[in-house]
Amino acid sequence: MLTALLYGVLASAGLLAGAAIGLVTSPPRRLVAAVVAFGSGVLVSALTFELMEEAFAEGSPVFTIGGFLLGAVIYVVADVLLERMAARSPRREGRDPRDVVAGAEHVPQTAEQATVSGLALLVGAALDGIPENAAIGIGLAADGPGLALVLLGAVFLGNLPASMSSAVGMRQEGRSRAYILAAWGAVALVCTLATVLGYSLLSGLSPNLIGAMLALAAGGILAMLADTMMPEAFQNGGPLVALATAVGFACAFLLSHLAG
Repeated sequence: MLTALLYGVLASAGLLAGAAIGLVTSPPRRLVAAVVAFGSGVLVSALTFELMEEAFAEGSPVFTIGGFLLGAVIYVVADVLLERMAARSPRREGRDPRDVVAGAEHVPQTAEQATVSGLALLVGAALDGIPENAAIGIGLAADGPGLALVLLGAVFLGNLPASMSSAVGMRQEGRSRAYILAAWGAVALVCTLATVLGYSLLSGLSPNLIGAMLALAAGGILAMLADTMMPEAFQNGGPLVALATAVGFACAFLLSHLAG
């Protein structure tokens, strides 16, 4: 349990580090896009050759594929609902914290609009991180540190640029520094708890349910990659992010084999 907690804290530390950087500077979009693309490649490798392979080894194909598709459906449904909530603010154009209108801090909004939009942003950020961090805990319980270390590196690399650019967007929206730090601190706490919960959930489960849980996390991660990380990387970095994605995939593949 303590090991899962440590892994969760280390993975979530990328959120706080990125938010802190985003409060004091605005990194070049291409640099951020390259890091996001690298993290995407790592996650693709991890969910394909680690999570899904382990899921098939533990459970039946029906439970594995069912869990995988359910994870993707859960993510997509929650994402659509949160995007609609966030868009209720006249300062925003979508759920992503970077989707702010020009001169957002000067656009009037009611307290209710600000509260609903802010809540949607926080829950959305947690939604992106929960399947990743849960997968770390699940992988740690099912396969030991090998799988968990690969996922830890991928999640940290994905968290850093995500919270960094989000903090920049929240600043442009007019959010205070205290609000931004508190918001990302809350998201980091939720994601850390997801790691511990993912580790604990496997205790006493049947092999079929273990396979389904591993696949559920993989499905949520793949949906998040397709919905958030990859489109964002391409939009801000152009075709060269394809190379960064390939490098991330290769590094994760090599690390997984070296870790045994």
